[in-house]
Amino acid sequence: MTNIATETRSVVVEREIPYPPEKIWRALTQPHLIEEWLMKNDFKPVVDHRFNLRKETQTDVSIVVDCQVTAVELNKTLSYTWQAYGLESVVTWTLMPTSTGTRLRMEQSGFRPDQEQAYRGATSGWRQYFTNLNQVLARMD
Repeated sequence: MTNIATETRSVVVEREIPYPPEKIWRALTQPHLIEEWLMKNDFKPVVDHRFNLRKETQTDVSIVVDCQVTAVELNKTLSYTWQAYGLESVVTWTLMPTSTGTRLRMEQSGFRPDQEQAYRGATSGWRQYFTNLNQVLARMD
């Protein structure tokens, strides 16, 4: 029997990107690049490292996301917790080389049934972040 109260949902965004995994990895793990496509941060690709993602909105509201790195496999997998506004989730990036670049998959898991607004926000937000990421990758050497 399944306990519906503990079931969670995930936001998944998956794209074929015409760059090698090493280039995408840099954009996912270098703080100055993360800031360009996601938010200001003090990220380090080290398991157990605690960091924050920060953003000021146009209405002077501060967004702060508390995170902790849970997995790092160079150029392949990156995972960290994502905690903000009562949401306790996990973001996992998976990079799979292809003949034309990389299959990049992001999954944010842990949305409870009563977190519909956060789920919808993440669904649209991650699409925008992927657009921003592609723009950063296009500018990188």
